[in-house]
Amino acid sequence: MLFSPTRCLILLLLLNSIHAGRILRKIKERVRNLQLQKAKQHLLMQVARGRQPLQHVREGRIHQQLDHFNRLDVSTFPQRFFVNEAYWQPPDGPVFLFIGGEGPIFDFDVLAGHHVEMAEEHGALLLALEHRFYGDSINPNGLKTENLADLSSQQALADLAVFHQYISQSFNLSQRNTWISFGGSYSGALSAWFRGKFPHLVYGAVASSAPVKAKLDFSAYSNTVGLSLMNAAVGGSEKCLAGVRKAFAAVEAALMGGNTSQVAEDFGCCQIPKDLDDQIELMQNLADIFMGTVQYNEEGVLMSINDICAVMTNKSEAYVEEMEAYNRLVKLAQIYHSTSEEPCLDISHEKTVKDLMDTSLHSGRRTERQWTYQTCTEFGFYQTCEDTMCPFSGMVTLQVHTEVCPILFGISQHSLPGRIAFTNSYYGGDNPRTHRVLYINGGIDPWKELSVVQDRTEEGEEAQTIFIEDTAHCADMMNRRVTDRCSLKKAREEIEKHVASWLKMAVQEKMEKRSV
Repeated sequence: MLFSPTRCLILLLLLNSIHAGRILRKIKERVRNLQLQKAKQHLLMQVARGRQPLQHVREGRIHQQLDHFNRLDVSTFPQRFFVNEAYWQPPDGPVFLFIGGEGPIFDFDVLAGHHVEMAEEHGALLLALEHRFYGDSINPNGLKTENLADLSSQQALADLAVFHQYISQSFNLSQRNTWISFGGSYSGALSAWFRGKFPHLVYGAVASSAPVKAKLDFSAYSNTVGLSLMNAAVGGSEKCLAGVRKAFAAVEAALMGGNTSQVAEDFGCCQIPKDLDDQIELMQNLADIFMGTVQYNEEGVLMSINDICAVMTNKSEAYVEEMEAYNRLVKLAQIYHSTSEEPCLDISHEKTVKDLMDTSLHSGRRTERQWTYQTCTEFGFYQTCEDTMCPFSGMVTLQVHTEVCPILFGISQHSLPGRIAFTNSYYGGDNPRTHRVLYINGGIDPWKELSVVQDRTEEGEEAQTIFIEDTAHCADMMNRRVTDRCSLKKAREEIEKHVASWLKMAVQEKMEKRSV
């Protein structure tokens, strides 16, 4: 095996990349950077205790077929992976596979996180495999539209199967080594699907915040954000939600009234939103402040739901009553900008489309074009606001979201429902009938709407789920923190029990087979 020593410690953003505006992407970057700092602190503590975890991590490449389903096509791409042997107890120790999603992987993925803590307990070999067409696992011309045809979840699962064989041969693994897969958000869905499509390769799967159901019009996302803003257990209130509704209605009224210059000045925009497309960009980005806050609640980035609701419900005599909600939203935007490195909020729709049409790799760290392609071809996940329950702007419609598909990739909007239907038919939607898959979801996470959240009996065995009432997206995947909610601590204990029971069951089954 050809491995090279790792040189850096950068966190893979475990959380999903969703089709949204610039502000949400920036908030996700902040989550990544904060988790990077925490990962560094975690490793420094290990070094202080006499451990050298980085010494056990190696990076490798495997040349995968671009099209696993066309044996006549011999084209390949280099797929990156990491291995951590620090805790492995050969020859029979289990294998914990962290599945990469819509972004690059890094050595962090085999050095920190709840799956790493469990690997240490069970003497497991730790692996992380990067998703095709993301990070460094892409050919130089991979982002061109004609080449994106090889980007799909089905191809990604085939990559995992080939990688399983490659690692088994490289480490001389056998049936004695029990494989468990882990993933969060999109990669959580891949973890569940890998177990479902290749049950002979992976014994059990942990799927955190996994949207296993494709959905074209994902209006439930914005609706759930609204419900979370009203959830008293995390600092929300009915008054907070009402304030958000009034604020967006006031911004819409100002735009429709022709006060675009004043709106641009109030919200620190780089451009005056004279065109409808730019106005929609502005409304999407303002909604992103709330979406990002809810999705990453209590991750220590920008604000929590409690913080944001404190601003949205703060009465002040300085504001005329009908302008209070508008001005509180302006205040939130100012708070965001005060921590942003950007001088103004770019709301140019033309620039957004131009960026998505760029096929250069930019050092392999791009994700938006690839993920947009997957939403157009497989998943949808478009967070619309046409439902009456949506607390934001009704200007953000399904038509607005899907019009990029024909512009960027030549994919007809009329073909999208059929593509989404195929995905759900292929994987089973939110009733995937998977065996030994643990689905974990947070009560305030909007993505729970597309996951499996209730236990149900399937072919004699219950679907296994853990529901954490007051936590957000993929919260269970991080290392333990003193500040974790009690519900999150209990959930991790439950996850550990499930994984331990799977490993015990696997050993028993192997012993029974030998005795026959």
